[in-house]
Amino acid sequence: MNTRRIAVVALGLGLLTTGCSADSEPEPAPAPAPAPAPLPTGGDPVDLDPGDFHPTSEHPYFPIRPGQRWTYREDENGSTMHVVVTVSSETEQVANGVEAAIVRDTVTEGGALVEDTKDWYAQDSEGNVWYLGEDTAEFEDGKLVAHEGSFEAGVDGALPGVIMPADPEPGMAYRQEYYEGEAEDRGAVLAQDQQAEAPDGHFDGAVLTADTSALEPDVLEYKLYAEGVGLVLTLGVSGGAGREELVSTEIVDAATARAAGTTPLGTQYK
Repeated sequence: MNTRRIAVVALGLGLLTTGCSADSEPEPAPAPAPAPAPLPTGGDPVDLDPGDFHPTSEHPYFPIRPGQRWTYREDENGSTMHVVVTVSSETEQVANGVEAAIVRDTVTEGGALVEDTKDWYAQDSEGNVWYLGEDTAEFEDGKLVAHEGSFEAGVDGALPGVIMPADPEPGMAYRQEYYEGEAEDRGAVLAQDQQAEAPDGHFDGAVLTADTSALEPDVLEYKLYAEGVGLVLTLGVSGGAGREELVSTEIVDAATARAAGTTPLGTQYK
């Protein structure tokens, strides 16, 4: 038996089945996918392309769709407050050119308005959810007393931040907002696959974050975000921060969703 001839034939068959010849060049390896842009920190500027954003979010841990409403109970310093967060069907272009979702956040205590805020969010093509500013009004005895913490990305040096990374992993740290001396909140992902208990139910697979502020260094909050729901539980760890827990979720009618973006601050709506 000519073993050398058998080996040569086998080699030829192998080359035929792989679709190449002994003289062909190997196919080039596919180009690696571009690395995601780093998350913003501190007061570092970012160059955002408005065309890269959409004013809704399909993020599993931070969904933003018109008509969504979350109701929370917040206990802080012996007071119990009622918090209603509604995604408007209206959008708004903020000063840096990004078209953003309007999310209305209304806080009442004993039926009296305490705080009324319009927040602006948008999701980029990588899946990060950005926080682009807030217009906040604080009230005492029915009277406007402050706009503390208000900022708009692109106005007076204010910068946007990330409220939820595309793929949250423990160790990630990022700024949530930056307006020097007014809004300097920061976030960090601590853990995945956590559990949370709130009046609205029991949630598995939650993402746990830590929220801090350069302006209030003694304040620390842990937040738990459930898949398909969003924020379900906030735990004040230090600095007087309280506890906020999800009571219910719903989809509101078209008129209510629109009002969340068009009703003047300080005007309550159902």
